[in-house]
Amino acid sequence: MNAARSGTLGFAESDRQRVSDLESRFAFAGFSGMASTERAAVCARVMNRLSTRLQDARIWWVPGRIEFLGKHTDYAGGPSLLCATEYGFVVVAAARTDSRMLVIDADGGGSAAGELRDAGTVRQSDWSNYPFTVARRVAANFPGLLRGVDLAFASDLPRAAGLSSSSALIVATFLALSDFNELPARSEYRDAIHSTEDLAGYLGAIENGSDYRSLAGNTGVGTQGGSEDHTAILCARPRALVQYRFAPISFERRLVMPDEQVLCVAVSGVIAEKTGNALAQYNRASRLAGDALRAWRVATGSTAPTLAAALDESPDGMERFRAVLAGQRELLDRVEHFHIECQLVRAAGDALASGDLDGLGALVDRSQDHAERLLGNQVPETIALARSARELGAVAASAFGAGFGGSVYALVHENDAADFLRQWRARYARAFPNRSENARFFSTRPGLAATRV
Repeated sequence: MNAARSGTLGFAESDRQRVSDLESRFAFAGFSGMASTERAAVCARVMNRLSTRLQDARIWWVPGRIEFLGKHTDYAGGPSLLCATEYGFVVVAAARTDSRMLVIDADGGGSAAGELRDAGTVRQSDWSNYPFTVARRVAANFPGLLRGVDLAFASDLPRAAGLSSSSALIVATFLALSDFNELPARSEYRDAIHSTEDLAGYLGAIENGSDYRSLAGNTGVGTQGGSEDHTAILCARPRALVQYRFAPISFERRLVMPDEQVLCVAVSGVIAEKTGNALAQYNRASRLAGDALRAWRVATGSTAPTLAAALDESPDGMERFRAVLAGQRELLDRVEHFHIECQLVRAAGDALASGDLDGLGALVDRSQDHAERLLGNQVPETIALARSARELGAVAASAFGAGFGGSVYALVHENDAADFLRQWRARYARAFPNRSENARFFSTRPGLAATRV
């Protein structure tokens, strides 16, 4: 089998041969020439951090994601418009002969190791919480003798920036453990996971700790989110947005991005780490959605499983919610936001499908405004970035992700992107000089989903 297709690497190859082989693999996976060269160089660097033999090393690309629209809709059963980025993780893993896992950050220099089942390996606030949460869940859901892995990664994806670096690390860890242990051949896997969308749902459940069908949950990483990030990472289509509805995950449509448009991204420098107070803020939006649904069930006798299902129970669902939640401002604002955001996702998809970019920009503006006023997950930096992007001529601009920091995207003509990014960065530096050192500005097209290289 051709090495570019097999995913294995001969140990005796020279560094130059190794990089050349890696370039061909990334090209075969769908990367452009320059991107293949860049990813190959990163991959070779990652491989050099592994102390294990490399005959059986396997390689994955796992991207970050941009949530074009669909703020805090997934766990409540609503839709989202999503894409993968051209930035992400290069992951190299090799099987061990025992049941331990070693995870190495090839760029940051950190590492963590422990038994797959060990619940006390890491602190919740540490990045290694993510891979070891996966390891513990896999060990619990797929009992018996499991092979451990040595896994090394490098990423050009900004961390804690709303681009799903944490979910990407969860996906990467599972793909390695699953591949080396042939989990899809297990009856437990086949009974619960029948598609890539099902796998995304399961990985979302690993992150939030919930059950997934017959696969019992555990502690998770501490967030009470859904499976939007994992779906984007696993199910994205290059040069397109994908529209999915959630809880359960259901594909709705693929929307091709105009060739001349790119997504410019501003990382605000306000860390969107899902720990401590930021974790509490993130989980508050989920908790309010759950509280509103419980109030609805008590008042109406409904058994609706999600907020979306409750709103769909009657044509005047939102009016009925207003009556049920009268005097409960926080809960009503949360439902109002969810109801409006779901409508905006579908209207924005229609606008993009018809080529109505002016209409698209107006809809995205409404989403950003409602995030500020009703959802309450914006900070001054992300508000300013979205507004300045529109003032500079972006077709559309919005913050995305969990909020309380993170990033903002701007849809911009490709020919204008370099100048736009320069001006956007300069405005931000003037307005928030204390943030500019940690801010980052770049452009991307909708990229490839996670793939074995």
